[in-house]
Amino acid sequence: MRVLLDECVPVRLGKLLPGHAVSTVPRMGWAGIRNGRLLGLAAGSFDVLVTVDRRMPHEQNPATLPVAVIVMHAPSNDISDLIPLMPAVLNALQTLTPKAFTHVRT
Repeated sequence: MRVLLDECVPVRLGKLLPGHAVSTVPRMGWAGIRNGRLLGLAAGSFDVLVTVDRRMPHEQNPATLPVAVIVMHAPSNDISDLIPLMPAVLNALQTLTPKAFTHVRT
């Protein structure tokens, strides 16, 4: 699976997604790009965007999503808050519905 980590997600989490091709929004040169345009750019190279931006499902029309989005729900985007979610993220990647939002919680 080709995974894009949003700029609000710590880069080090990519190492916790073995077996997947992981990149980041900044590495792609897309830092600062708004969500709608970012999703369109991601569609050409990625299967899924992983984010902690809980507003995204309210700002984007699920019927027109160009890629799948995993939204991690944690107290913060600190890596110590996100690491416990990684088993659920890996599971979500295995059962991912294309072009849909998937919410991951502890």
